[in-house]
Amino acid sequence: MSVVILIPARYASSRYPGKPLVDLKGASGVAKPLIRRSWEAAMAVSGVDAVYVATDDARIAAASRAFGAEVVMTAESCRNGTERCFDALDKLVGEPQIVINLQGDAPLTPPWFVEQIISAMQQDPSIEVATPILRCDGQALANFQADRRNGQVGGTTVVTTLAGDALYFSKEVIPFGASAPTQAATSPVFHHVGLYGYRPSALKAYGGWPECELEQLEGLEQLRFLANGWKVRCIEVEGRGRVFWELNNPIDVERVESALARIGLE
Repeated sequence: MSVVILIPARYASSRYPGKPLVDLKGASGVAKPLIRRSWEAAMAVSGVDAVYVATDDARIAAASRAFGAEVVMTAESCRNGTERCFDALDKLVGEPQIVINLQGDAPLTPPWFVEQIISAMQQDPSIEVATPILRCDGQALANFQADRRNGQVGGTTVVTTLAGDALYFSKEVIPFGASAPTQAATSPVFHHVGLYGYRPSALKAYGGWPECELEQLEGLEQLRFLANGWKVRCIEVEGRGRVFWELNNPIDVERVESALARIGLE
């Protein structure tokens, strides 16, 4: 079963313009641009046939080719990463059976997060869209709550059915009223990891739908699937001691660099 990772990246981010080219220092102090760190995270995943940076920006394309990445140029009209993956799909040589969208602002994504999504989709052909979720520990929940207090839009949380299909994704902390877990309890809050697996049929369906109101209000592309009645399977993954955080705002640079130092990534 052919598997391709696409890393959608755009320069004109409303919250953090030029984000893919922002330098992040690793454990030894060596700086690499965010897009390279995300590509290196993708290259560490096993069972993948190809990895591409998907962008409409010549600066990102040039920087990516300079460190050895393959690039797919996509339309400027793409409004989010899923639309960019759909646009890239027919530019690939042959149609893959699974497309992984590893977003360009998630350089801390451990390889096993992606591998578990691939495995779940390979084992269950009925899964059209899959995404990993990570149960929040006290520090992750504190980061979410600090962002809200500071008026910043940070990571995403999700609630699911008992079967594991998403009920809703939000930039708010859901469920409401959740507090930091104690040693005797587990957190009811799940951090949605910025990563998706799609069948080509799901990408083609998505590309034919207009933006929905919930997607526009939350700024979350995956809500278009839910609004159109498609299931998004949420696969719970474990951090295994790794800190996971996306780079959403300038304040996250320090958080990500601290995590890179802690896990020894150069």
